[in-house]
Amino acid sequence: MRKPIIAGNWKMNKLVAEGARFVVDIREKVPPNEEVDTVVCAPFVHIPFISEAARAYHVKIGAQNMHYEESGAFTGEVSPTMLEDLLVDYVIIGHSERRQYFNETDETVNKKTKAAFEHNLLPIVCVGESLEQRENNETVDFVSGQVKKALDGLSDEQAKQVVIAYEPIWAIGTGKTATSEEANEVCKHIREVVKEAYSEDVSEAVRIQYGGSVKPENIEELLGMSDIDGALVGGASLKEDAFLKLVEAGQHVR
Repeated sequence: MRKPIIAGNWKMNKLVAEGARFVVDIREKVPPNEEVDTVVCAPFVHIPFISEAARAYHVKIGAQNMHYEESGAFTGEVSPTMLEDLLVDYVIIGHSERRQYFNETDETVNKKTKAAFEHNLLPIVCVGESLEQRENNETVDFVSGQVKKALDGLSDEQAKQVVIAYEPIWAIGTGKTATSEEANEVCKHIREVVKEAYSEDVSEAVRIQYGGSVKPENIEELLGMSDIDGALVGGASLKEDAFLKLVEAGQHVR
């Protein structure tokens, strides 16, 4: 059985004191890692503080992006070695906002995914189609291509550990949510893509999240689907009570 993973993506929100207080307030209420993985993905400025606050508790820390090089003349970037030094657990790679606004490509997603494993970071690789692509029935082909390119060159063991986040772009921050059946259909197809590229053993191990206006009101239905193993959550992860409700749903999903 795949362990559910609930990851909150704060995006560009919260001041440092607010972020530290959030983790302090939730850390004793989060269930053990054996039941569900609880991840807070914060802007880089928060990470030293929330990493310290989360230590010895069941809250895992994630970054929202990183460069694929270990060091160099890349002004404004954060390296995987820096994240590893701060005991970061996860890193989001290829979020649609990074692709749309900051020129992230399938090639850089693949490089970052490989670099994450080289530095003991677990990648949360984001894939998803636009509204136009969905309306043109291009979802399956487009998402399949993203998955194949992201995982290219990974070993079986690495592929098993990748978390794939299916986030239809048209549902991110819009209040619109794919129906549980629509989301599960794509997640199931992603699992088939992994099976074709690797094996059934790998595809049954890889965890696939859904993201896109996830909230306490719809989390249980989404997690009740056969191939949805968690959620990558934006707005609802900014509020302690809402985030804890999502984690609780993940704890009892299966």
